[in-house]
Amino acid sequence: MSTMHPIGVNTWVWTSPLDDAELRRLVPAIAARGFDLVELPVENVGDWDPGEASRLLADHGLGASVVLVMPEGRELVNADAGTVDATQDYLRRCLDIAAELGSSALCGPAYASVGRTWRMSERERAACVREWREHITPVVEHAHDVGVTLGIEPLNRYETSLFNTVEQTLRALEGMPSCGVALDFYHQNIEERDIAAAIRAAYDRVAHVQVCANDRGAPGRDHFDWPELLSALADAGYTGPLCIESFTAHNDSIAKAASIWRPLATSQDALAVDGLAFLKEVMS
Repeated sequence: MSTMHPIGVNTWVWTSPLDDAELRRLVPAIAARGFDLVELPVENVGDWDPGEASRLLADHGLGASVVLVMPEGRELVNADAGTVDATQDYLRRCLDIAAELGSSALCGPAYASVGRTWRMSERERAACVREWREHITPVVEHAHDVGVTLGIEPLNRYETSLFNTVEQTLRALEGMPSCGVALDFYHQNIEERDIAAAIRAAYDRVAHVQVCANDRGAPGRDHFDWPELLSALADAGYTGPLCIESFTAHNDSIAKAASIWRPLATSQDALAVDGLAFLKEVMS
């Protein structure tokens, strides 16, 4: 049996980078469409005001989910000390923002910049994971201090070399409190031989879930077995939100970063609304 999850949507469906003006435009529309929360990316600290965002969301009865962003130059492995320090500082500030907005988790690939790939032997991989654990530990300690779970998101093989599967991520998180796995069905569709089994293996460690179709379109316009995936989330003990994450092809930088070369729906509004309707239907 599946759980009735709150449903959110990432502002990346419409815009990037997010700023205060876009928040004022999007939040009322997202509320009017029937979503429960808004997923807010922190591309750079200061792009938008967390205090204003908190007030705006409260005015419209919406919750918040916060995601971190790892562009080129944000690294916790195979990087110089200055880069690591700056990345740790960025992550701590994102945790503060998540706490201010009441987001239970801060999620994303908090290990290396998206698109950075390199070959590793098993010995090199083990050393890289040890380095990552050393560098993420101060961030995890801050997560504990502010009461936010840090969700580590495995990405597909074309976007990172380090954590591609749920199993790899779980192994890296052993013995680390205030830390969990952030699932994104787009990446699991590429990397997991059995997505439902991978979800169940993450029992009690699922921090957050992002959903979309297998091509990044609206959930339901795909080949996923949604009842089975929702059942697996219930078996894993996850009761948190399902957040639709997709991207607009109309923004040059984000379209290139996410490889969005064609429209994924008749409109970005349709992608969000159709996905919301499907998720409500399949959960009912």
